[in-house]
Amino acid sequence: MAANPHTPVLLNEVVSHLQLPVDGIYCDLTLGRAGHAAEMFRKVNRGALYGFDQDETALSYSKKVLDKIGPNYTLIHTNFVNAADELKRRGVVEVDGVLLDLGVSSPMFDEPERGFSYRYDGPLDMRMDQYNGRKTAADIVNIYTLGELTKIFREYGEEKYAYQIAKNIVKARQVKPITTTGELVEIIKKSKPARELAKKGHPAKQVFQALRIEVNDELNVLSETLHAMLPLLRSGGRLAVITFHSLEDRIVKNIFKEYAVVIGNRHLPIQEEASYVLVNRKVIIPSEYELKQNPRAASAKLRIIERK
Repeated sequence: MAANPHTPVLLNEVVSHLQLPVDGIYCDLTLGRAGHAAEMFRKVNRGALYGFDQDETALSYSKKVLDKIGPNYTLIHTNFVNAADELKRRGVVEVDGVLLDLGVSSPMFDEPERGFSYRYDGPLDMRMDQYNGRKTAADIVNIYTLGELTKIFREYGEEKYAYQIAKNIVKARQVKPITTTGELVEIIKKSKPARELAKKGHPAKQVFQALRIEVNDELNVLSETLHAMLPLLRSGGRLAVITFHSLEDRIVKNIFKEYAVVIGNRHLPIQEEASYVLVNRKVIIPSEYELKQNPRAASAKLRIIERK
């Protein structure tokens, strides 16, 4: 299936808050289809852009987009948890800005063969990088114990019917392996009462979110990445993160607060001032106009931190 045109979320807000000096060094750790990166690169026309993605299809697409703007960019095929090390290997020890746009890009959702979408039938995959040998969503639903499935559905998906869904998965896989998104959706629907199925929103959304997070170890990777990238910001440099669910946003909020507090005891006469400051204490969310243009942006939240 051909990729649909990509609509970058909170584009104007990201560009304005990252500030983007023309000779700056900027990193898009979640390159996707270069929606944000292209606009950043247009502003940083005498600087450099480093784009990271673990999806080779996204990198190939982005190369064509960025080639039309200029030559001074570098694309790196890796999970963004490795970004700090990859930059240092290339002699980059300070950057002016970093963007993380978390979650799954719209084209991935629209490609049934990637297995991210509960709206299309396809193989239960959900790996961001399909060549890394990581376990797939099918491996998880067919191998994890009842307790393990219940835990990830409850913790990562905040799914109220986690136990019943896990129980029915275990029952179904005893007859035959669960290999497609369609099969999993049917099990989820059968696990919920009619009043739940009648509610707005797809009944499989939370379980699919939980499986995607587990497959790609997203929450641990996010935490490790923030701790690795924040020290690379030069004075005045900013790091921006767009999240799409509460678990991600909580991690970002807590780590930003950890870096942007006064270090020391308030009862002592001398304290070390924090090296970072929160650019926005209240999350930035899409405007009504953007939501009309791109309903998928509804749950997006933007947080930015700056190094003093």
